[in-house]
Formats: sequence, C-alpha cells, structure tokens
Amino acid sequence: MRKIGILFGQENTFPWAFIDRVNEKIKEQGIKNMMAEAVSIDTVEQAKSDEYAVIIDRISQDVPFYRAFLKNAAITGTAVINNPFWWSADEKFFNNALAEKVGVPVPKTFILPSSHRPPDTDENSFRNMKFPFDWEKMFDTIGFPAYMKPHDGGGWKSVYRVESPEDLWEKHGETENLVMMLQEEINFTEYFRCYALGTDKIHIMQYEPRNPHHLRYVLDGDPVDQKILDLVEEYCIRLNKALGYDFNTVEFAIRDGIPYAIDFCNPAPDADVNSVGQENFDWIVENAADMAIEKAKQYKKGKMNLTWGSFVTDQIVAPKASTKNPIAKKAAKKAPTKKTVAKKTPAKVATSKKTTATKVVAKKAATKKAVVKKTPVKTATSKKTTATKAVEKKAPAKKATAKKAAPKAKKAKK
Repeated sequence: MRKIGILFGQENTFPWAFIDRVNEKIKEQGIKNMMAEAVSIDTVEQAKSDEYAVIIDRISQDVPFYRAFLKNAAITGTAVINNPFWWSADEKFFNNALAEKVGVPVPKTFILPSSHRPPDTDENSFRNMKFPFDWEKMFDTIGFPAYMKPHDGGGWKSVYRVESPEDLWEKHGETENLVMMLQEEINFTEYFRCYALGTDKIHIMQYEPRNPHHLRYVLDGDPVDQKILDLVEEYCIRLNKALGYDFNTVEFAIRDGIPYAIDFCNPAPDADVNSVGQENFDWIVENAADMAIEKAKQYKKGKMNLTWGSFVTDQIVAPKASTKNPIAKKAAKKAPTKKTVAKKTPAKVATSKKTTATKVVAKKAATKKAVVKKTPVKTATSKKTTATKAVEKKAPAKKATAKKAAPKAKKAKK
C-alpha cells in the first residue's frame, strides 16, 4: 500500500479537503493500493519509518519533534514535501543572495547583528566584528523608509517599517536575539502572491499586503499586463527550481514594470479557504492532490525520493570537460601531442647494477628511429654521476664512437 499522509497542526480546511480529494482521484483513476490519510505517529525508531510513500508537511517548522520524524522518514525513502533537510538549512537572507545568482530581481538587503548577545557569549565572541559597525554604508545603500525583518522568519512576524536610523535602532532593540535584515522598500504598483507546486506549476494571485490579513487576497482586481504575469511566472519557476521546493509561495512587488521577489521561503504557505478565497483554495487542493499522487506513483521503496534544488545538484554533478568546460577544452587543444615511435631501443648502461634513477632515465630516453643502432657514450667508472646521465640523455654518441666503446664496457664488466 502506497500511503499519502499529511502532517498538520491547527489548520482545518486544507488538510481534510486534500485527503478527500486525493482519495476521490485515486478511485476515479482506478489506482490500486494507494490511499491518503492524516499522518499518525505512535513511535519513531531510527531508520525504521517507511509507512508512508509521501508526506505533505504543514507543521514541522513549529514542532522540532516532527522535523526529526520527517528526516527519519525521508532517509528510509518517504518523499517528504518539502525536503526537510533543505528546509532546515534554508533562510531568507540566503534566498535573496541565491535570487541574485539566478537572475531574479530582489530588494537591496543587508544582514544585521542581533541586538542582544546570544546565550553563553561575551565580548570576546564578537572580536571578528569591526566596531563601530558601518551603519552609514547600509543607510546610504538602502535609504529610508525601509523594512527590517528576521533573516529566517515567516508569517509576517517581527516585521518593522523603519523611517530613520533612530527609528531603526529603537525597534532593533525590541528584537533581542533575532538576527534581522534591513531591506530596501519597493514602492509597488501591483503585488502578487503565487502558489508554486512541483517547482513549476504556478498559480498567480493578486495580493494587497497592506490590508488586514483576511482581506489581502484580491478577488476582482484590475487587469494586469500579460508581460508582467509571464515574467512573474518565469521568476517563480526559476526560484523554486533553484531551491527545490515542491510546495511554496512566492511574493512579488512590481516597480516600474519589474517584479521584485519579496518573500519566497514559505514551504508551509497559507491555504485556508477563509483567507485565500474559494477559487484559490480549489486550485491548491486540486493541484496538490495531483502532485501527491504523482509522487506516490514515482516512489521507489528504500531509495531517496526527495526533491533537491539545482543549487545543490549543480554542485555535485561533475562537468564534462569535452562539452561543458571551455577552459579544459582550450587547454586540451593547446597541449602538444606526442608521436609514438614504433620500435625504440632503450639506452644501456655500463654498470652491472642499475640505480632506480638510471632505470627511469633509460626508460624515458628512448632513441629516435634514425638513431636506433647508436649506443650512448659510457664512462669508465662503474657508477655514473647525475651530470653524466644528463649528458648521455641529451648527447647520444656517433656510430664510430659506439664501436670503440664496446670493448671498454666488456672489460669493465669483468
């Protein structure tokens, strides 16, 4: 039985609608040995958690026990959505940096040291930081008003709009141990929140973040230029493929026709019918059910079934020099090729015992075709100096000399 589970907390509308729709689709499509249910946990033993083929995670960001359970399930083969290992490592400041690298516009952003010292630290813990901190550089780059928000937060928690340096410092003091980031304000003409499923299935929703929470999704907004919508969709796909999120929301603020990614680390995004509206709710339930069923069909027992973003996969796939590495190709083109001589006679030495160095020289210093019958000059001593060996390698003797040297070599052998 390939079971599809959903792990959730206080939300009520999406999880049950998702379970019902998955089971309806399984029946409609005549799929055997597959079902959906709410995840049920009695014990969690290491490396023994393969009950589910797929789990949709809606709550582990708030419950560390669930995160540990999901990692254990993932390592035994469960396709956890979203990848619990990547989700544990991800945060908003890094996302902004990654967005720049994949060509998606984002507001100018700086990270700030926490207002209070973390537990078990003192002044020596910060000796690598310059004092005074260069606040002026940040203020000149960002400007005011600006937004200050946690570098790894979510749900619009601890987000401040700051009007001046003094306003920032006062509000920064309230954040205590939180690591905050200061971000340029984008004065937007349109704003969108987009569901992204399977990294490339996008549903764009008009959104007004300045409204009360239950009124933020705009149901009958003004028409939007199709070119902007196409660009929003393209940027959504680009970000989610880089991050590897199968279930996410991405927010964009439009300024001068350019979509700026504002918030795109929401791996357990709002999907409550009472806030997103019926039309958006129906879309997310239908398409999440399709994605989960497809993941269950692709499930391979005992294998790694997680989604990893291109940021990770690009680092572990070695490029092929012949097709993808122009530097290697150029070097290979310039490198001289050696011609092989069919019959080479290695040089002989006069000593009865060869040293290792002599053997190496003799092996490398094979004569050319025209000098096959020439014998190098040999010294009267039984042991050769390094200089003599070098001369022998570079200056092979002429034919006449070779005949005279042969008796001496024979005598030395005696």
